[in-house]
This record gives sequence, C-alpha cells and structure tokens, in this order.
Amino acid sequence: MSWDSYIDNLRAYSKDNGGGINADRACIIGLEGGAKWTTDGHPNAFKLEQQECADIASAFKSRDFLAFQSNGIYVEGTKYQFLREEDGKTVMAKKKDQGSMTLQASKTAVVIGHCPEGGQQGNLNKAVMAIAEYLESMNM
Repeated sequence: MSWDSYIDNLRAYSKDNGGGINADRACIIGLEGGAKWTTDGHPNAFKLEQQECADIASAFKSRDFLAFQSNGIYVEGTKYQFLREEDGKTVMAKKKDQGSMTLQASKTAVVIGHCPEGGQQGNLNKAVMAIAEYLESMNM
C-alpha cells in the first residue's frame, strides 16, 4: 500500500467552494519516533528532515507543545510560528509570506499539511482532520 495516495486525498479534501486547493504540500509521519509514512518522491510531499520528524512526533506523543511555543516548529528547515494547539492533538502554525501548517495526531501518526500564503487555512484544517480521523477509525 502506498501512503502517498493520502497526500492526494488530503489535497482533494482541502478544496474550497470555488474548487481551489488549499493544501500544496502534505506528509504523514509515525507518532513513535517520526518515521516517514509518505515518501519525498510525491510531487506534493512535505519534505521534512528526520530530526524535524522526530521533534514533531515527540511533541505530539507527549502532548507537550511548550518547545513549539518557545522555539517555533521547524519544517523543511523553515521556522513556523506556533499559533495554537487544540485538545492536545492539533497544532496550527504560520510563517509570514510562506503560508501556514496544520498538524494533527491520530493514534499512531501525525498528519501534516501546508497551506500556501493566501490560501484558506480553514480548508486545510478540515482536510488534515479528515485524514487523521480516518486513520483513527482504522485504529491507526
């Protein structure tokens, strides 16, 4: 099974009423250690470094987002400003002029989506939630 198809599904879920896609990049990493489930070979892959994956997975596993609040969230070598956390399982972040991110944990993974500058993060939130909740329903 290719996890990369989930990137396509997330992008499809992010469409607004006009048909515009509000997720330009996405990935899924394991909650235990941050191993990549999706590959960097997908044209819309969010290409995180292994340390970035490990840091994100660790924060979500412990539900301790203080490091994100203090230091930001690093993805693809770029620092995103932590905006907020909801229910210990969803985090939102933004980088001025570069867009925003939504990260949501399921039982065994973290789904990460990126919205380009000018896109609608609300639609990205909905898309990331749809994939994370699907994984939860599959006990993943």
